[in-house]
Amino acid sequence: MSTNARRSTSITSFLGRIGDAFKHAWGTIRPEPFAWKGAALSLLVMTVFFTLIASYTVFLAQPRIVSFLLGSAQFIAIAAIVGALLVLLVALLKRIPAFYGWALALALVLLFVSFFAGTMGSVSPTGMLIFLLGVILVASLLGAAVWVLARGGWRKATGVQRVITALSLVLGLSGLAAGSYWLLDAGPAVEPPPNAAAMAAAKITPLNMPNPSQPGPYKVQTLFYGSGKDRQRPEYGSDVDLVTGSVDGSPFTSGWSSTRINYWGFGPNALPINGRVWYPDGAGPFPLVLIVHGDHVMYEFSDPGYAYLGELLASRGFILVSVDANFLNHGIPPEGRPKDENDARGWLMLEHLRFWEVWNKTPGNPFYQKVDMNNIAVMGHSRGGEAAPVAAAFNRLPYYPDDARVTFDFNYNIRSVVAIAPTFETYQPRGRHLQLENVNYFVLQGSNDQQILSFMGLNQYSRVAFTDNNYWFKSALYVYGANHGQFNTVWMTDQTVPSTWLFNQRAVMPFEEQKRIAEVYISAFLEATLRGKSEYIPLFRDYRAATGWLPQTIYLNQFQDSTYQLVSTYEEDMNAATTTMPGGIQTGQNLTVWREQAVKLIASSAYGPLDTSAVYLGWNTEASQRAATYTIRLPDHGLVLDASSTLVFSLADANEDPTPDTDDAIKAASTGQSGPREPIDLTVEVVDRSNHAVRLPLSSFSYLQPQIVTTIMKAPFMNVAGPAPSEPIFQGFEFPLVSFVEADPAFDPANLTAVRFIFDRTPAGVVVLDDLGFRN
Repeated sequence: MSTNARRSTSITSFLGRIGDAFKHAWGTIRPEPFAWKGAALSLLVMTVFFTLIASYTVFLAQPRIVSFLLGSAQFIAIAAIVGALLVLLVALLKRIPAFYGWALALALVLLFVSFFAGTMGSVSPTGMLIFLLGVILVASLLGAAVWVLARGGWRKATGVQRVITALSLVLGLSGLAAGSYWLLDAGPAVEPPPNAAAMAAAKITPLNMPNPSQPGPYKVQTLFYGSGKDRQRPEYGSDVDLVTGSVDGSPFTSGWSSTRINYWGFGPNALPINGRVWYPDGAGPFPLVLIVHGDHVMYEFSDPGYAYLGELLASRGFILVSVDANFLNHGIPPEGRPKDENDARGWLMLEHLRFWEVWNKTPGNPFYQKVDMNNIAVMGHSRGGEAAPVAAAFNRLPYYPDDARVTFDFNYNIRSVVAIAPTFETYQPRGRHLQLENVNYFVLQGSNDQQILSFMGLNQYSRVAFTDNNYWFKSALYVYGANHGQFNTVWMTDQTVPSTWLFNQRAVMPFEEQKRIAEVYISAFLEATLRGKSEYIPLFRDYRAATGWLPQTIYLNQFQDSTYQLVSTYEEDMNAATTTMPGGIQTGQNLTVWREQAVKLIASSAYGPLDTSAVYLGWNTEASQRAATYTIRLPDHGLVLDASSTLVFSLADANEDPTPDTDDAIKAASTGQSGPREPIDLTVEVVDRSNHAVRLPLSSFSYLQPQIVTTIMKAPFMNVAGPAPSEPIFQGFEFPLVSFVEADPAFDPANLTAVRFIFDRTPAGVVVLDDLGFRN
C-alpha cells in the first residue's frame, strides 16, 4: 500500500470514529419523541397566543366579533400553509421530527408577522432573528421538559437525559419569566444627555405675550359635515349637521379592493368630504385651519385625535377642521393601503376649502361671513404632514403635475403650513422634489419617533423659498423624548401590541408634556402667521424665550425668514473656496477635517441624505501647535449691514473622528474624552475693514448640543442603525453685531469683511456648518 493510500485510510478511519462518537453522544442525550411533541405543542400555544393578541389589535377595531374570528383564522391558515411548505426543506435534514419542523416553520412565520410586520425599517434584521430564535428556544426547552415529566419520561430517562430535562425546565421557566418581564416592562431608564442651550449664560429676553397654550376668550362649538351617507360613521351619515357630497378622487388614488369598497360603501370615484369642526362662538371672521391625519388602521378612526388642538384653537379665535381621510388608510393585511394615496390626501384638503368658500358666502349657513378666507393654514401629521405641503403646492398649480388633463382652479390664500412628524416623499410630483414658495412653514419632530426614525421633514424645510417682497418665515423644531403617536390621542403609541413591547416606552416623554409642546408651538405659529402677532416669532428662533411655557427637555431650533442674506449655503458648486453669494472666499487653517457634502441622517441608507449640503470642520489641538480656523471672507458687494444686523448660522455636532488619519492610541490620548460626550464650544470672530477683530465664545449664545442618541428599542442590538443611533441635527445660532460693538466700540459692523471660527475652546471635535448669513 502506498503512503498516500495509507494516509487516506487513516483519515477515513479518524472521521469514522468522530462520526461514531457523535452518534453515541446523540443517542445518550436524544430527546424522546414525546419530548419533541411537547416542545412543538408548547411552541404552537405561545405562537397562537401572540398571534391572537396581534389579531385583536388589527381586527377587533371593527364593530363585529366575526371579523376578529375570521381574520385570525385566515391569518393562521396562511401561515400554516407557508409553514407546511417550509417544513419540506427542514425535513430533508432528517434531524428533527416533521411535526416539530412544521411547528418551527409556523412559529417563524407567525411570530415575524405578529411582532415585525408593522415595524419594517425600525428594527434591525439581526435583532429580529435574535428575538425570534430566543422565543423559539425558550418555548421549545420548556415544552420539551414539561412533556417529558407529564408523560412519565423521567422514569425511563438516563442520568444524562434527566440532567438535560431538569436544565431545560429551569432554562425554559427562567426564560419565560425573564422574557415576560422584559416584554411587559416599559423599558430601561435613560439618562438624558446634557442640555447645551440650558448650560449657556445667554441673556434671552422672555416673550411678553400670553401663553399660547392657554384657552382663549371664546366659547367652543362643534359641528360635523359630511356626505350624509357614511355607513360606518353616523356623525358623517345620518347624524351629520351639514351635508356636502363626494368628489372624484380616481386620478389621485387607485388599487381599491372589493373589501375596502364594501366596507366604506364607495370607491375612489366618490370620496366623501367629511370634517369635524371646532369653531368660536362669535361674529368672526376667523382664520381657517385644516388638519389631516396620517396612515393608521382604517377601522380605528384617526380624525378625532386632534380634539385637543381643536378645543384650544377655537377658544382662541380659529376655526379648526379635522379632515376625515380614514378611507385612504391601510386595512386588514395583506390588503394594505390604496395605491398612490398621499397626493389624494393633500388634494382632498383643497376640495374641503371649496365648501368653506361657498358656506362663507351663503346666508343662513352657520359659517356665513364667519370665515377669514384670506388667512388659511393647512396642517398634517405623519403622512398628513407630507400631504399638507402637497396641498399648498397644488393650490397654486393650474394642472395636476402627474396628469395635466386634470385641471386645478383652487388659488386659496394658504399662508401657513404645519408638518408634524412628516413622512418622506411617499409622493413626488413627476418624480421630483416638492418645492414651496412664499408660505410660512413649521415642522416638528421628536427624537423618540418609532415610526419616522430620522428628521426627514428637514428636506421639505430646505425646499421652502421666499421670492417676493412679503415677510415669511420657516422654522424646524426637534424635541428630545417626543414620539410619533402622542400628537394624536387616538394613536398614542407608535406601534401596535405586541410589537410595541419591543420598544423602549420609558424613554418617551409623558403625553401631557408632548401635548403641551404641540399646543404652544402650533398655536403661536398660527397667531404669528394668520393673525400678524409677530411678537411670537422669537419663540421659533430660540425656545428659551418661552421656557416658562414649555416642559424641561432639549429643543433644537432652526429658523430662516425672508430678511436673511445668506452668504454660504454650500449648495452652489464643488469649489470649497467659494461662497454661495458671489465674491466671497472660504479658507481653512490647521483643520483635521474639511469637506463639503450632503448631510446624512439615520435613515439616509433608505432614503438618501438630506436635501442640503454643509461643510464639515474638524480639529484636534494635540495634533497641531496652532488653533484650527475656518474663515469666510465676505463679498465686497451684495451685503447691506449695520449695527441692527445679526450674524446667523446653523451648526451641528458631526460626532465623527476628528483625527481620521491618526492611529487609535494617539486618538485616545489626544481627544481626552471619556464617558458621555460634552457640549462643544468655540470662538466666533468678526473682522472689519480697519482690521478690528472682535471675538465672542459660541457659548455666549449657546453651547453646541452633542448628537442625541435615539433610544428606540429596549435592546440596543435591535436598533436598525446600530446600538447607539444618532444624527446631526442643526441648531440655529444668532450673534447680533451690536454685541461685538459692545465688546469693542471700535468695531464697525457696516464694514464687516470676515467671519472666522476659531476652534480653541474644546480640545477636539467635528462640527457641521450651514446657512451662514445675516438677518436684518
